[in-house]
Amino acid sequence: MSKQITRDEAWELLTKYNKDAFHLRHGETVESAMRYFAKALGYGEEEAFWGNVGLLHDLDFEMYPEEHCIKCQEIMKEHDLDERLIHAVASHGYGICCDVAPIHEMEKVLFAVDELTGLIGAAALMRPSKSVQDMELKSIKKKFKDKAFAAGCNRDVIRRGAEQLGWELDDLMIKTLEAMKADPRN
Repeated sequence: MSKQITRDEAWELLTKYNKDAFHLRHGETVESAMRYFAKALGYGEEEAFWGNVGLLHDLDFEMYPEEHCIKCQEIMKEHDLDERLIHAVASHGYGICCDVAPIHEMEKVLFAVDELTGLIGAAALMRPSKSVQDMELKSIKKKFKDKAFAAGCNRDVIRRGAEQLGWELDDLMIKTLEAMKADPRN
């Protein structure tokens, strides 16, 4: 029987496979964004689950970058974790590194915000405040258009994520910025 996982158990699992502060912080950023979206989109009763999906989404990336979204499925199955969690985590790599399609709205949100939180976070580091708290949409759009800025953030994935959700790109950017502003660590 597969099991649900607490936030503490998710963190313990994440830190078993990830040691780099950047990767751990990215997991927390996506976790807080996913919690925000759970509440904003009417899934408040699943906020903890959405958060754990965000926290664990790159579980295998640091140790197994060539098997990203594949190895995490094995790891989570070894820990007898909930199939819904496994599918959700793997689905953010759809069409990039695996064939697990995002089906649920939560999975589509994860697909859309993963890369975008990275881009917004990188843009925040360029600001005097080093924070998203004083950032506006126009700053994100400017950095999005600059292909040399945060070149590792795949703009096509962000666009595809917005399309999967049926949102305009600007709406995705605004909502993700609001989600990141909701976490004072950003």
